[in-house]
Amino acid sequence: MKPLPYEVMQEGGVPIKSWTLGVPFEEEARAQLRNISQMPFIHKWVAAMPDVHLGKGATIGSVVPTLGAVIPAAVGVDIGCGMMAVRTSLSAPQLPDNLAGVRSAIERAVPHGRTGGFRGKRRRDKGAWENPPDDALAGWAPLAAQFELLKEKHPVLKNTNNINHLGTLGTGNHFIEMCLDEQGSVWLMLHSGSRGVGNRIGTYFIEKAKRDMELWHIHLPDSDLAYFPEGTEHFDDYVQAVEWAQEFACINREVMMARTIGAVKQALGTDFEARMEAVNCHHNYVSREHHYGRDVLVTRKGAVRARVDEMGIIPGSMGAKSFIVRGLGNEESFCSCSHGAGRVMSRTKAKKQVSLEEHRAATADVECRKDEGVIDETPSAYKPIEKVMAAQKDLVEIVYTLKQVVCVKG
Repeated sequence: MKPLPYEVMQEGGVPIKSWTLGVPFEEEARAQLRNISQMPFIHKWVAAMPDVHLGKGATIGSVVPTLGAVIPAAVGVDIGCGMMAVRTSLSAPQLPDNLAGVRSAIERAVPHGRTGGFRGKRRRDKGAWENPPDDALAGWAPLAAQFELLKEKHPVLKNTNNINHLGTLGTGNHFIEMCLDEQGSVWLMLHSGSRGVGNRIGTYFIEKAKRDMELWHIHLPDSDLAYFPEGTEHFDDYVQAVEWAQEFACINREVMMARTIGAVKQALGTDFEARMEAVNCHHNYVSREHHYGRDVLVTRKGAVRARVDEMGIIPGSMGAKSFIVRGLGNEESFCSCSHGAGRVMSRTKAKKQVSLEEHRAATADVECRKDEGVIDETPSAYKPIEKVMAAQKDLVEIVYTLKQVVCVKG
């Protein structure tokens, strides 16, 4: 009998199927998944991807199909976070030996990172637009009317970073990269989501769900699993807001990619075809889908949809490989795959355990930041991407293997 490609756990709730064979799987993440599996509206089982690890509220690398309810914390606060990649007509021999100019051009074109303010005097955040440029304004146009309705219903959204964050990267694990595939073709790839406004939407509705649970005297295995039942006002409000944030995230990546392409053309002093192939996919989101005879809401927190022939992106860390993949439509994972390598160290632990010398050695072949501010993103803070890919061979097939040569971090 052929062994299963996944591990099955069942302790008091629906089964948990985890594609983690050969990959580290922390006990804290297992406990978090067990809590999710006990919710009364889970459809069939919970799926855990090979990059699964402990998350705030719900497990990162989880696929949660629900009937008649949605858990805001299972989507999280980086709503619509995802990846975009384009293959260009450039090839490796056309790139200069020193790529510092390319990195600088991208950094000038796309606001990234964050700066705080002085006491008593507000300083402009370098990661936001002071005056949004025309391309950001054009990207905002299809979002504006719906956002006005959201603000009217939820006044807390009025004082958010919204249009001034459209076309900006953010911080943490968000990045822009130039990569080479096996044939030496140049790719541009980036990772970001719905930025400040998405964070506010997520936080606002997570707190609303918690208050509803208290009001209805519903006891949960974890307060972060507070939910909205379908048919309630807050359910409809949340789904409406989350769909808007997901559209914002998708447009945000499009605007950034266009600016990145322009920056590379300027830095190299040459024109090239930039979208010979393109992929734009979420990995923190909720979607209406049909699985095992039922219409369900599928929440993917750190997971990519991988229906038959659907293209996706699975990035590694700053010094590791990344992959453009094609979905195999495996229903047992609810047609999903991992969204990356997955952390094996917390940010705090990485900063304590990884030296600057180790980080520099791990990123020696990449034009990127090599300072203490990015040690929490160093390759050893993540699971080995090759093992992650080996654990999900029945979920996706690799179409392109990419190796980054430039990495811009927030």
